[in-house]
Amino acid sequence: MTSELPETLPAPLGPATLRRATEEDLPAVVVLLAGDQLATPADSPDDLGPYLEAFRAIDRDPAHLLLVGEIDGRVIATMQLSFLPGIARRGAWRAEIEGVRVDSAYRGTGIGAAMIRWSIEEAGRRGCTQVQLTTNKQRTDAHRFYARLGFVNSHEGFKLAL
Repeated sequence: MTSELPETLPAPLGPATLRRATEEDLPAVVVLLAGDQLATPADSPDDLGPYLEAFRAIDRDPAHLLLVGEIDGRVIATMQLSFLPGIARRGAWRAEIEGVRVDSAYRGTGIGAAMIRWSIEEAGRRGCTQVQLTTNKQRTDAHRFYARLGFVNSHEGFKLAL
């Protein structure tokens, strides 16, 4: 069972809409990614080609959702939610949240928390037993944000650039 989108999320500035991203949203999503404090020079809205290819792969796979939050028709937040099967934990499914970005003008307004809460609920609706995410060690504000939402810093993550 999955929920229907779009979903109206409560936000102190007025209701926000959470919905699946469309190709038309891609420039706004890339601007959010590129505007991040830890973005690399490769994260640029100047060439949408690689982003478009990735968007299309995500969009056609029901195990992945690229979401946007909007207020008054303006995309102000984004995130990806993926559903992963696993053999561990008796074949448990888990949800993975990544690429969470909120426009700096809207941080602290509750839109990010509402999106994460919706994602947790969606993971439960889809039978997941765990929601996981990673965040860069430099993102201390994000660490506090996720802890307030009930996430526990239980694992040490490793990455290998290719």
